[in-house]
Amino acid sequence: MDILKIILPTVLTFFIGIGITPFFTRYFYKYKMWKKSPRTEANTSDAFNSIHNASEETSTPRVGGIIIWISVLLAVCVIYLLSSIFPTELTAKLNFFSRSQTLVPLAAFFLAAIVGLIEDLSHVAGRGLVANDSLVYRKIKIVLITLIALLISFWFYYKLDYSFIHIPFDGSLNLGIFFIPFFIMVMLATFSTSVIDGIDGLAGGVLATTFAAFSLIAFMNQQIDISALSGAIAGAILAFLWFNVPPARFYMGETGMLALTVVLAVIAFLTDSVLVLPIIALPLVLTTASVIIQIISYKFFNKRRVFKIAPLHLHFLALGWPREKVVMRYWIVSVISAITGVILYLVSF
Repeated sequence: MDILKIILPTVLTFFIGIGITPFFTRYFYKYKMWKKSPRTEANTSDAFNSIHNASEETSTPRVGGIIIWISVLLAVCVIYLLSSIFPTELTAKLNFFSRSQTLVPLAAFFLAAIVGLIEDLSHVAGRGLVANDSLVYRKIKIVLITLIALLISFWFYYKLDYSFIHIPFDGSLNLGIFFIPFFIMVMLATFSTSVIDGIDGLAGGVLATTFAAFSLIAFMNQQIDISALSGAIAGAILAFLWFNVPPARFYMGETGMLALTVVLAVIAFLTDSVLVLPIIALPLVLTTASVIIQIISYKFFNKRRVFKIAPLHLHFLALGWPREKVVMRYWIVSVISAITGVILYLVSF
């Protein structure tokens, strides 16, 4: 029954996503929900301009992440309503909406999705600070994510009595009140991985694997509701990926990436596996690290670039790798790192 409870929402969100995509796609294209000016109009490098397809950026909708969180929302509602309208032992068991396990991650998921959607719509409008990718708005976004993280960390610490983190092979460590700043730091670090949404199919494949891994960890912890939610998110991502493989029908955008990276951090804490998160999500970590290294090198070492372009996947494109090769190899590394992280977690708990 537990396995069915995980499989059902995973499959359901996938088919819901496949079913609603034609409707949303027509809406996306009808209202031209893409950027109005390409990044090549900004102060970008020659290497970036050589691999960047400006026509795709200004003709492909950037709010495709809506497909993911709408699919999850509908799946949660359908299964919850079934358990309420037809209250049987089976429907009650299949319902994975619970205050103890999935209320907090779902709240974080949809709150971050709305924040991301506001940013995407600002890009679509083509006006104001957001549309120009200004440093000011990036700081504002970091403040918003910090506030979301602060709110959730307070709930963890004061309502759920979370203050411990699991140290692989060494038991648990009680952080006390320092759990709150640690939680904020992890969420900000996970949020920064949104830079991986840069090539058709890349983010979807990596994130689907990551959430599948956390679904397995939650299942082994007997956190069946969290496992079902992680599976549902993975299924929704796969539905998005169905239409995001080259040539992409739409991009995920911040409404997808922001929601997914925020809820990923929350699930990692709920499953007490936050320290293996960097291993499971290794492609995300490497992508973020490449940006940090590039910035430090450029600012403090006489404008020297470690990579032709950052993030890392764009560096490979600049080296001449075909887009499909970059994406497939990221997927392979994602699967290997997810398996490694799950095994490490299981043997060290």
